[in-house]
Amino acid sequence: MPASLEDVVGLLNLEQLEVGLYRGSQPEASELPRVFGGQVAAQALMAAQLTVPEERHVHSLHLYFILGGDPSIPIVYDVENVRDGGSFTTRRVAARQHGEIIFYMTASFQVVEDGWDHQDAMPDVPSPDESMPLTDVIGGRGSEAAEFWNREWSSFDMRYIGDNRAEDDPQRRLVPVVQRLWFRADGTLPDSRIVHNAAFTYISDLSLLGASLVPHSTFIGAPDVQAASLDHVIWFHRPIAADQWLLYDQTSPSASGARGLSTARVFTEDGTLVATVAQEGLIRRVTPRG
Repeated sequence: MPASLEDVVGLLNLEQLEVGLYRGSQPEASELPRVFGGQVAAQALMAAQLTVPEERHVHSLHLYFILGGDPSIPIVYDVENVRDGGSFTTRRVAARQHGEIIFYMTASFQVVEDGWDHQDAMPDVPSPDESMPLTDVIGGRGSEAAEFWNREWSSFDMRYIGDNRAEDDPQRRLVPVVQRLWFRADGTLPDSRIVHNAAFTYISDLSLLGASLVPHSTFIGAPDVQAASLDHVIWFHRPIAADQWLLYDQTSPSASGARGLSTARVFTEDGTLVATVAQEGLIRRVTPRG
C-alpha cells in the first residue's frame, strides 16, 4: 500500500482516457495479494466526482466488490451518467481489469440545501491522545505483524480505543458489539472536498469488518479467518475533513452464513456526526495451514 499520504493522494489523481473513462494507478510497492478494496472505492468515487458539477456533493454511495483486483496493473473506471436532475445527480461506475468487471459503484450527489437537522450524540470515549496507536495493538501479535502494518498502512494515523470481547465481558451477549478507534490522514490533505471524500472512503474499508468478529474472539488476519469485503455503503451527512481526527464507532448486529455485517457512525472530535457506514463481508472459518 502507499508508503505516505502523498502516495495516497497520487492514487486519487486519475488519468482521463476519454469522456467518462479514467485509469487509476497502483502503489509501487505492496505485499497485498489483491488490491485493497478501499483503494478501488476511492478511485471510483474520484472518477464519478470528476463528472459532476462542483456545487454537487456526494451524499451516498453503494459499492459491490465482485472480483479481487490485480495489484500489478492499472484499473480502468467507466463512469455512466445515469441522471442529472434539478437537485440530484446519479452516477454508476464499473471498474475493469483483464476485460472483466471487478467492482461496481452507484453514487448520488446533491446540491447544498437547508432542512431539518438532528443527529445521534457521540459516545463518551477517550481522546485520540489517550488511545493506543493501532500499530502497538498489532504489535501484540508479533513484531512481523507490526512491521507489515507499518509498511502497508502508515499513511493514516489510527488510535485504538477498544472493543467488548467476550473474554473481557462475560455478559457481552446481552449488549451490542462495540469496536472503536480514531483515525485521520497522517499529514495534510489538499484543500479539496472531493479529495477529502475519497480519502475518507479509502480508509473506511479498513477495520470495519473486524467488528463482526469481536463476539467470536478472533480477528481479520487470523489464520482461521478468510475475509473479504462484499459490499459497502457510505452516507455522507456533513462535510468531512479526513486529515482531522474522526471517531469510527463500530458495531455488528449479525453474522451468519460465513458473512458478517458491520455498521459504524463517524464523528468529529467535537461530536459532529459526519457519516454512517455499513459493510457486509466474507468471514469464512477455515482450518489454519500447517
